[in-house]
Amino acid sequence: MRLVVVSAGLSVPSSTRLLADRLAAATAGHAAVDARVIELRDLAVEIAHNFTGGFPGPALADALDAVAEADGLIVVTPVFSASYSGLFKSFFDVLEVRDGNALAGKPVLIAATGGTARHSLVLDHALRPLFAYLKAVVVPTGVYAASEDWGSAEGLPERIGRAAEELAALMTGLSVVRRPDQTAVPDQSAVPDQVTVPEQAAPPQTAPPQTGGFTVVPFEEQLAALRR
Repeated sequence: MRLVVVSAGLSVPSSTRLLADRLAAATAGHAAVDARVIELRDLAVEIAHNFTGGFPGPALADALDAVAEADGLIVVTPVFSASYSGLFKSFFDVLEVRDGNALAGKPVLIAATGGTARHSLVLDHALRPLFAYLKAVVVPTGVYAASEDWGSAEGLPERIGRAAEELAALMTGLSVVRRPDQTAVPDQSAVPDQVTVPEQAAPPQTAPPQTGGFTVVPFEEQLAALRR
């Protein structure tokens, strides 16, 4: 299965790329994946040219194809102004303009890095709505790593492991569904040639009751006569 990791880190080295690598390694521990990392900082110029010229350069086109053909995605962005970075958003804007259904039904693990834990809501307030709009299937567990998380013995590794397991399960399940030999074929021998439905007996017709020489006509019959 093809796993594509999109990292929007700008520095070298970057905590964003470090988190991306750890998520990819954890996912590979739960499923057989062929992982590829896309560094958006290497595509920044081509992304800008795509907006002004309307066509992606060769490196950007290759990255867009890889994302569209992947069986699963890991996306990691640094937090800028309490949201994803402009470079991160621009890449997926280009992808959406090129093919609005490129991520439809695709499992996506969302992650972000920031200087303080107070920005952790970026996962649910920015990243999750973005990929829901792109029709992706976002795994339940998102991973946010603040600066203090890297020196902590607890918390971050558990979140990474849980999110990676959820992504691997989704990727494996979708891969099985797509296999043609898994298509269920109904047993024709179990289907009868003809199904006989018993006829229902018509309700007995009763004559209108008579009272004192007068015939009592039910209200339903009077209403039906007026409608003719």
